[in-house]
Amino acid sequence: MRASGAALSAILLSLSMLAISTPVLSADYLPPKQGDWIAKDFKFHTGETMPELKLHYTTVGEPSGQPVLVLHGTGGSGASMLTPSFAGELFGAGQPLDASKYYIIIPDAIGHGKSSKPSDGMKTSFPKYDYDDMVEAQYRLVTEGLGIKHLRLVIGNSMGGMHTWLWGEKYPKVMDALIPMASQPTEMASRNWMLRRIMLDTIRNDPDYNGGNYTSQPRMMKYAITAYGIASIGGTLAYQSQAPTAAKADKMVDDRLAVPIAADANDFVYQWESSHDYNAGEKLEQIEAPLLLINSADDERNPPETGITDAAMKRVKNGRLYLIPASTETRGHGTTSNAKFYSEPIRQLLQSTPQRAM
Repeated sequence: MRASGAALSAILLSLSMLAISTPVLSADYLPPKQGDWIAKDFKFHTGETMPELKLHYTTVGEPSGQPVLVLHGTGGSGASMLTPSFAGELFGAGQPLDASKYYIIIPDAIGHGKSSKPSDGMKTSFPKYDYDDMVEAQYRLVTEGLGIKHLRLVIGNSMGGMHTWLWGEKYPKVMDALIPMASQPTEMASRNWMLRRIMLDTIRNDPDYNGGNYTSQPRMMKYAITAYGIASIGGTLAYQSQAPTAAKADKMVDDRLAVPIAADANDFVYQWESSHDYNAGEKLEQIEAPLLLINSADDERNPPETGITDAAMKRVKNGRLYLIPASTETRGHGTTSNAKFYSEPIRQLLQSTPQRAM
């Protein structure tokens, strides 16, 4: 069975880093277009090479517009960024990323959506990819596939936010501005990795998984995904408001467990394990473009109280942090899936950042 973000959406509060929510009606902005490009002889960090790596992408707007690269979260795809709360707040007429002015490019990362992934047939023989591989594939799609040499903006959420940090370090002259969201540039560690590790081990140790050669999706997947979602996304104040009693908390859990998981287990394991060696903290001084980091004060995966982000931002030449205050309206790590919290800072960044010569 192929990955379906709709099921994950219901389980994890319809938040884009694990979900594909209902796209905005195309009447709100120019209709999205789909495309595929084949990267020939793609070499992974492991040394493995795929003769043909398919990269699917979605575009909004016309190629004559200023190019903007939008990067999705883990388990998502281009479709997961076409939500009323994200695209509906940013891509419309007069909005910060007005699609009549910008050419918006949203790739499906390696292992996600309609790009090449384990469930296409290779299962666990599919090369073990990491974030560097995913960013290199995005770069090749943009430059070789679409013929774009310079981007007005790179913006990404969650995993896409971590990819945005890597873009700024690996290709510092390619963009005018960077907006990583729901992310830190520091090593994947602490609770963020521990929860991922437990979720992945739960799935792999389910007898149904059978080393990746399962005939049906492992039954423990829904428990692992639900537990991870509750622990790492949703917001403390929001959960207290939504489930102030044991009965309401039980109903929330029951409702999530009742939703069938349609994600493919191998795809899912690869997607989350790809973050294990992420660490953008070693090359922060290489970032040249103005950078606006957007995080939420109640982000469970990137808690601001550790001081790690503040210390890292001091090493970014032209960077600043926009921290969304926690409230009953925010959703922890999922807050940044709703652009109403930060559309104006995006507009201000673009207005204040000149276009760099190519």
